[in-house]
Amino acid sequence: MRNRLLAALVFLFPVAAHAADAKPAFTQDRARKIIEDLQKVVTPNGIEERKEIDLGGIKQWITIRGHDRNNPILLFLHGGPAAPEMPTSWTFQNPWEDYFTVVQWDQRGAGKTYNANDPKKIAPTLTTARMEKDTEELVQYLRATYHKPKIFVLGHSWGSLLGITLAHNHPEWLYAYIGMGQMIDSQASEKDGYGATLAAARAAHDAAAVRELEGIAPYPTAPLNLDKIDIERKWSVKYGGLSWNRDSYAYYYRATELSPDYTEADLDAIDKGSLLSLTHLLPAFSTFDYSKVTDFKCPIVIFNGRHDETVSANVTAAWFARVHAPVKKLVWFENSAHMMQIEEPGKVLVHLVEDVRPLAGVTSR
Repeated sequence: MRNRLLAALVFLFPVAAHAADAKPAFTQDRARKIIEDLQKVVTPNGIEERKEIDLGGIKQWITIRGHDRNNPILLFLHGGPAAPEMPTSWTFQNPWEDYFTVVQWDQRGAGKTYNANDPKKIAPTLTTARMEKDTEELVQYLRATYHKPKIFVLGHSWGSLLGITLAHNHPEWLYAYIGMGQMIDSQASEKDGYGATLAAARAAHDAAAVRELEGIAPYPTAPLNLDKIDIERKWSVKYGGLSWNRDSYAYYYRATELSPDYTEADLDAIDKGSLLSLTHLLPAFSTFDYSKVTDFKCPIVIFNGRHDETVSANVTAAWFARVHAPVKKLVWFENSAHMMQIEEPGKVLVHLVEDVRPLAGVTSR
């Protein structure tokens, strides 16, 4: 046994040494290639696609990834508006792909989709009605193209506005809807988040934060003022309302720089798309109110970050207590704020597999 082991080591080490001698300089592009190779789908019945499709009269980008085409589709609706998850999905999504075919979509005005169209032509179409229609068209496309009677939809933050509306209007298309950082009543949510952030700043004796937060009172207004929401979010992020026990979002945002799905031009489009989208969508975003909509005809699962003050977990939980659905479940993430897919990725995976996937009539393997 020892001789066989030594023979194996003698065989391996020269190869490794030779590879080290020929190793190119470490660059951002090389890091992206490493990640791309690491997450390559190699299973015989797997799927790995990155493509531009026609949706809502414009070109829009999606990725479709999974290790078994027979698995149910899970469509991720990103937040923002125009804060795509495609370039950060490599940090959390790979384990999901054992159990789901996961679709990431750069929405109208976001990321790769922003770059695929003339922003001046897109700007007038940036309405909630148009984006709700885009969502419907994408679900129909996925069902038809991949021969699925129904799919799962997961809506995060702004994407949860699109998702909960879809679940209410077209429950027949869904095995279930999963809300994460679920928007329900924007004004109530902003009021709760503002109060929590101001209280945290006062408890920390942070004079600068208290001065700026008190300076935007009354808050919130309807519709929200972009300058005021920027100030509220700056201090909310510092005090853990976006990522629990972190004072910055940079740790996650920087992950976009290593995305194998994004070019430098796509990365530049994130901020451009966010500004364009917020300019047009903030009034509707800031007055959204689904608090009186409580009857659903498809299963509803809510992932709620205990410390989420970006979209108030308290407001979401109070609404969900009144919801009627064929199946309903509220999952609390005790060590998360708004970004639970990266704050508690293992727990997200467990609940997707144990609570969500069986709703398609399949069980974990």
